[in-house]
Amino acid sequence: MLTFEQKLKIIESFPELTRHDVSMNRVNFHYEESADDKKNVVYHLHPNGNGFVYAEYLSDYDTDHKGMINIRDFSEAELRTLIQMSIESLALTSGAEAPIVEEFEEERWINSEKHSLLLVNEGDLWNVYAGLNLDGTFRSYNEARAFLEEEGFRRA
Repeated sequence: MLTFEQKLKIIESFPELTRHDVSMNRVNFHYEESADDKKNVVYHLHPNGNGFVYAEYLSDYDTDHKGMINIRDFSEAELRTLIQMSIESLALTSGAEAPIVEEFEEERWINSEKHSLLLVNEGDLWNVYAGLNLDGTFRSYNEARAFLEEEGFRRA
């Protein structure tokens, strides 16, 4: 098991994370550029080595009811991989999506299988994108929202 200091050094190597000291000598690390309401990537890292990483949108991991994974027994490689994947899952848009949405109002929607769709207001229409592929076009936000909810998606 990595020590608190070793885990801290690994986590602090991610420049996109901001450290926040909390009660009982625990430390949180936020990803301020998160597209999600969630900004905590590392939650309650404790001097005893216990802590959590947010992974709700990662399909390769079993999470608790808060979308967290306990990192107590993670190796350095496992911890680095998990943190990088967590940051990427919370990023605003992937590079492939950026040209489509940079000038328009957008919302990210996620389903229980961690699939993501983008709802974009383009002029008088609301378009749903799966990556670069247009999945649907709607005349109103409410119509698009109803479609997404019927398909099992929720706003991220």
